[in-house]
Amino acid sequence: MEELSVKSKIIKSVYFGQEDGRLRICFKNGEERLFEGVPSSEAHAMTVAPSPGHYYLDRIRTRFRRLAA
Repeated sequence: MEELSVKSKIIKSVYFGQEDGRLRICFKNGEERLFEGVPSSEAHAMTVAPSPGHYYLDRIRTRFRRLAA
């Protein structure tokens, strides 16, 4: 997994697996979320969004399957 740079109030770090479309989001509160089937365009769009946290809530959390961490 490749670490993607992100500046966010709630997201600490983001990792994306180009080969399997897995997106791991590490939050500043210590929680982690892992999603599958995420296109690279969505992963990168989240990291450059004006608010990556809002992007996650609106575009990632509800659209992609979450895996047990």
